[in-house]
Amino acid sequence: MRRAGEPELTGAGDDRTERLEIVATVLLALATVATAWSGYQASRWNGEQAKSFSRATATRIESTRASSLADTQTQIDVATFVAWADAYARKETTLADFYFKRFRAEFKPAVNAWIATRPLRNARAPLTPFAMPQYRLAARRQAEELEARAEVLAGKARTDVQRATNYVLCVVLFAAALFFAGMSAKLPSRRLRLTLLSFGVVVFLGTVAWIATFPVSISV
Repeated sequence: MRRAGEPELTGAGDDRTERLEIVATVLLALATVATAWSGYQASRWNGEQAKSFSRATATRIESTRASSLADTQTQIDVATFVAWADAYARKETTLADFYFKRFRAEFKPAVNAWIATRPLRNARAPLTPFAMPQYRLAARRQAEELEARAEVLAGKARTDVQRATNYVLCVVLFAAALFFAGMSAKLPSRRLRLTLLSFGVVVFLGTVAWIATFPVSISV
């Protein structure tokens, strides 16, 4: 029995309230699942960036080793060239031939090309064989390639960091949708409940649309 002064409840009002409660419940469920998914993806992409940084570091170490080898080879080439040039200048043919035969295989093409420029007579000739385009070290080229690869891996790692950060932001946005949905169920005013629930739905749908553009990392 209705007490005096109490508003009479209508069926339509009860239906609207029930629909709001259903929407809030569905939003709570979906936002909870989406929050868990976003947290999982954030963790996965943090792992991916760690692996990419690790690979980049290992590749840079290999690049440094190759560069050190190239430096050592250059020092050997310089030392043997100076010794050969000194013996040649002193017209010690036997000694000059001795040093010439011991030029490294990568160095000889540059020396031959340099000699062909007639450096003693040609003022425009390069000062040393090391300025010749024929002087190419495989170790130096390998070091450059490894460094370029390391930079690519580092760039991937930075991208993975941004992806993890984006997923963390999605966790925050889904949590906001959960807050709006939860608070809407506790308000006595239907208008306020509808307003908060609408905010929650908009935030949820907007975040879902954004997260749909993200790449996915799955552990296998």
